[in-house]
Amino acid sequence: MDSRNPHRWWILVVLCLSSLVLVVDSMALTVAVPHMTADLGASAQQTQWILDSYILVFAGLLLTSGSLGDRFGRRKVMIIGLVLFGAASLAAAYASSPAQLIAVRIAMGVGGALIMPSTLSILITVFDATERPKAMAAWGSVSMLGLVGSPVLGGLLVDRFSWQSIFWVNVPIVALAIAAGMLLMPESKAPWQKPDPLGAVLSAAGMTALVWWIIELPHHGAFGDGSAVALGVAVFALVGFVVWETVTPAPMVPLALFKARKFSGGSLSLSLVQIGNGGLLLVLTQYLQFVLGYSPLKAGLAFVPLAVAALAGNGLGVQLVARIGERYVMLVGMVVMAGSFVLLTTVSTTSGFTTPAVALGLLGLGAGLAMPAAVGALMGTIPPEQAGVGSALNDTIQQAGTALGIAILGSLLTSGYATRMPAGAPAEARHSIAEALMTGNAGVVSAAREAFVGAMSTTLTISALGVLAAALVATLIMRDRKPTAPAVEKKELELAA
Repeated sequence: MDSRNPHRWWILVVLCLSSLVLVVDSMALTVAVPHMTADLGASAQQTQWILDSYILVFAGLLLTSGSLGDRFGRRKVMIIGLVLFGAASLAAAYASSPAQLIAVRIAMGVGGALIMPSTLSILITVFDATERPKAMAAWGSVSMLGLVGSPVLGGLLVDRFSWQSIFWVNVPIVALAIAAGMLLMPESKAPWQKPDPLGAVLSAAGMTALVWWIIELPHHGAFGDGSAVALGVAVFALVGFVVWETVTPAPMVPLALFKARKFSGGSLSLSLVQIGNGGLLLVLTQYLQFVLGYSPLKAGLAFVPLAVAALAGNGLGVQLVARIGERYVMLVGMVVMAGSFVLLTTVSTTSGFTTPAVALGLLGLGAGLAMPAAVGALMGTIPPEQAGVGSALNDTIQQAGTALGIAILGSLLTSGYATRMPAGAPAEARHSIAEALMTGNAGVVSAAREAFVGAMSTTLTISALGVLAAALVATLIMRDRKPTAPAVEKKELELAA
């Protein structure tokens, strides 16, 4: 008799909607920033806080929210997060000042932190080992479509309506996810254990300080203007968290998971890949708009090859994982991704879109193969009773890698551009290609485009090295076996504990 949940594929739709709304909101908002800041009269610092406040709260609370889901119920925590996210989105649409918008963005960050770990933890408890790769590939495909399609959606909404519509669009998606979740989704939780308030405080403080330090890297360096304090707090809190979690009898995060080679290898590989991927969309969007002269909408549509190839890669990856296991699928996918970065280093100011289109197709194919396999390897080692906090660990690792990648690659791009600009160019033009284009001086514009392409080439070379490092880690650390022996992985975890 089939003991699987008869509604599991509909539950997957709910989980995909829940994670999709987070991806769409974050990416679409970047398109709305110019109109939004002009309407609200926001300063550059306030604009930065509108964007960063969400990231700080989201990253800081992921581990705590994953633990809450395991303890109190993953469906309950996800629905509470959806309600909070939807209500905050509604409030954001009516914000009339930067301070109000920052406040509701903080609330959205709390809601997002409650939603994200629950989606993946519910997925691994609803689907068994035979169907889980397909479910995770579908979940990853929807996230990829949201990532690529949201700038296009954002551009259309802002052009046709207003920046407020970026937040309005969240409300019906959230309402549908809440209704479907309450009707279809079973509740799941771990056996009750003693709360770990000190672990929650240390993880939240450490992750918030770390992400803040990463965000400030391009502006103040590693140790300048308060960065040293943030770094000190991050190191103190995170080291304290690790020490505390190893001695407390009821840890919030089971660090013994990292002794399992699939978990540790998958974690390190994901963080390195996300560092390499971190600034790619930002870099390529600027290349398409500032160098090739694309409109924001056309630049968004240019990422279609990435989405199509990622869907194909996900489907192919599921079949390959079943035959040869996660490690070699990850290796092949990451090598293809690195190849796409190398291809992008060859573009020039007159390349047109053919080379970027081929490179984006390769990137989508590689990511479609590698990312679900890496997440599947990582999540496959986690016992069902720790699904929430295990999912939160996966999300935290990827968030930290993405933030670090954006900071590092953004800093490399900015500094590389500045050093390549002629000394006689206006000061603003030497630090921003957007400012250089606004001068209207043909010589300055030409120099700026050449400088940007040169800096982009160097930046993407570093990205390629990061992804190749991830491939090396996956090959050396992870065990070479097919995902048909969960008992072996379970035994490994028992020995690790």
